Amino acid sequence: MGRRYYCDYCDRSFQDNMHNRKKHLNGVQHHRSKKAWFDHFRDSSAILYDEQAKKACRKFLQKGICDFGPNCRFSHMSEEDLAYLKRQVEDERQLREDSEDSFRPGRSIEEWLSRREKKQAAPSVKGDLKTKEDSEDDRAESDVPPQLLSIPDLPLSLLPPPPGGWKVKTNTEWG
Repeated sequence: MGRRYYCDYCDRSFQDNMHNRKKHLNGVQHHRSKKAWFDHFRDSSAILYDEQAKKACRKFLQKGICDFGPNCRFSHMSEEDLAYLKRQVEDERQLREDSEDSFRPGRSIEEWLSRREKKQAAPSVKGDLKTKEDSEDDRAESDVPPQLLSIPDLPLSLLPPPPGGWKVKTNTEWG
């Protein structure tokens, strides 16, 4: 039967020769399938921007279905869908800002380790007379730098303990 060409975007195969392949790759259906594939990986802000620029599809609003489907040049999103997408974009932006705030570019791992050693070596003289600045400094020092946590597949012994501490069963038998 000969060699066959399979197009991943269109999920179809045909006899592989120069004419058939060129005809398929330049076809409208292939371009639509390829666009749909790559649109699947776009971020929420790009989708929101595109959907806000489009007018609403009258046929979709009236009947709830459109002959063109995802290839329609008009928007098929309802007001609730757009509001949900706006919230999602805002959440992503907030998450990005929070991650940028937690990373302190002027602070190296060596500096963090030296401050940690000094803090552990110094006895607690102040007691309950901590200032607001000291409590913020203690909270900042307890945070592990993100550079240390970015190493994949660390053994459990090198990971920081969970906030509530390790859960230990009292009736555990060793050996």
